[in-house]
Amino acid sequence: MDLDTEKRVFIAFILMFGVFLLWRAFFWQPPPPRPPGQPKAQTQTAVVAHVPPSQVAAAIPKAPPPVALPVVQGTKAEDVTIQNSFYRVTFSTRGAIAESWILRKYKDAKNKPLDVVNQSACAQLGYPLSLEMQDASLAAKLNSAIYAVQPSGTNLAAPEEVTFTYSDGKDRVRKEFSFGAGYEIKVKVSVFDGEHNLPVAVKWPGGMGDQSLSASSMRKYSKAFYDQGDGIETVAEKKVDESRMISGPLTSAGLEDLYFAGVFFPTSSEDVFYFRPESWTPTDAKDKKPTLSLTAVLATPEAGPLSFRLFIAPKVLDVLKAESPALEKLVDFGIFSVLAKPTFLGMLWIYNHTVPNWGWAIVILTVLINMAFFPLKLKSIRSAQAMQKVAPIIKEIQDRAKQYKFNDPRKQRINQEVMKVYQEHGVNPLGGCLPMVVQLPIIYAFYEVLESSIAMRHAPWIWWIKDLSVPDPLYILPSLAIVLSFIMQKMTPMPSVDPAQQRMMMMAPLFVGFIFFYEAAGLTLYYFVYCLVAVLQQLAINRMAPPQQPAAPVAASGRAPAPSQRKTVVVKN
Repeated sequence: MDLDTEKRVFIAFILMFGVFLLWRAFFWQPPPPRPPGQPKAQTQTAVVAHVPPSQVAAAIPKAPPPVALPVVQGTKAEDVTIQNSFYRVTFSTRGAIAESWILRKYKDAKNKPLDVVNQSACAQLGYPLSLEMQDASLAAKLNSAIYAVQPSGTNLAAPEEVTFTYSDGKDRVRKEFSFGAGYEIKVKVSVFDGEHNLPVAVKWPGGMGDQSLSASSMRKYSKAFYDQGDGIETVAEKKVDESRMISGPLTSAGLEDLYFAGVFFPTSSEDVFYFRPESWTPTDAKDKKPTLSLTAVLATPEAGPLSFRLFIAPKVLDVLKAESPALEKLVDFGIFSVLAKPTFLGMLWIYNHTVPNWGWAIVILTVLINMAFFPLKLKSIRSAQAMQKVAPIIKEIQDRAKQYKFNDPRKQRINQEVMKVYQEHGVNPLGGCLPMVVQLPIIYAFYEVLESSIAMRHAPWIWWIKDLSVPDPLYILPSLAIVLSFIMQKMTPMPSVDPAQQRMMMMAPLFVGFIFFYEAAGLTLYYFVYCLVAVLQQLAINRMAPPQQPAAPVAASGRAPAPSQRKTVVVKN
């Protein structure tokens, strides 16, 4: 039979497949079952056990041989200062740590250059940008080593690239800093042991901000914060009792006080953020009682360099927004921020375009706010006058209601009679309250602006007011505010004729004014101007709507006189 090549190949394939099936059916046997507990897969070590000893070394993968590291060390510990118009940072070549971080445009409470590094705490806890590692002894060695620095020099001007390097032939550390023209610097830290990079972390201990404040003030405003992409979350220092870890991805994290912030911007989504309280003993404390401060740590969980941007700056809205719009939330205007922020922006506009003095900006804005609310205040005063006019009638009716229990039906009839008197005289009992309720959020918003804005910090007004962010040293403003409050209270019609209630109302200015003795001078200035404008407005209101005589009381029979028996005066709200 004459077959072509393709047919012969096909027949051969069929015969081979048939032979394979016959062999499997008659000759092949399955392997014995695996004994219980034996692993399904053998490790590389078990396989190597059957290899002749001469071949074992070739079978096991070898780690790369350690790299020969040249020794690089500094000759002595010295300070290296890098500065621009915003900061002056001093590093020590011992540990390549930041010994001080001065913000040049600000002073502390002692009128010295503001150093955001807590010197007393860091002397015991370590300084900013010191290392933390899994091997604590290695970290201690690297934090006390003398580093070589490039470029050489002890006084450098930004922009500049500065690198600190240390190597003892076994471990090598590099800390690379890039200083720009603004508040931000770029940092890269790596630790190499000759074979691979190690996981590394840097810390900022002792809190952040004005360290010249009292311990209670520092603890009150000290916070840690972080942003995982959903907005900034803050945690007050007093609520941190143990170390907390915030995993990535992180857009920012750091520490803050009332006016200043230190922000890490990680470049890797894997980096993690820790913050914890650490105890230290102030050297100037008489009782040597330990105190707590927050320490912030940025770490890479995997082997490799740690890279990030570091932003140490005042909490000025424009500065924060230019760095990252999300940082604006660090300026906390409170629950009425929707009102407080426009209030601050209005005061800022006045400062920039009218008079470059924050005290006079407060005065002008307070006058404008009071003028804007003058129609509401006029309505409130007129309602109070109307209430004052019918107060004797209402009191007579309410006196009759005292003998009835709360659930007595006659009590309801008395209330209906009170409402009828209001209607006859055209009085709205809530007319005097609602306008003031509307003003309360504005007043609170102004309080938040003056409390949280760094613009008030060390800002002078006139004469004895050198700092609007602290109480009036001579108590002149709160004293004048109390006097004006009494005058305003005396001029304002009271809806009640009860002598006890009137005495209580007259004491209210004293209680309110006493609070302002301990508030910032900026807030006290606002209250003083508020009272002054209120007195002037009340004089104008009394001219436009002079006080009227109270209406006649109810008849002896216990019923109010009929409308035909008394003259009804309608007071418009």
